[in-house]
Amino acid sequence: MFQKFTIADKLLFLAAILSLIFSEILYFQGAKEDGTFIGLWVPSILAFGIYIKLINRTKND
Repeated sequence: MFQKFTIADKLLFLAAILSLIFSEILYFQGAKEDGTFIGLWVPSILAFGIYIKLINRTKND
């Protein structure tokens, strides 16, 4: 399954996962506002990855 992903795809996915984990750690340690703020990065990172894929697809067509 992961054979179709490029290095950039894997790095963006890793960034999203690490952001999620870090936000949960902050949230459960009592820094609820900081954890929520960093947790909002996850969909932004994933949306950026989708945008990059769409731009590359239109360049290749």
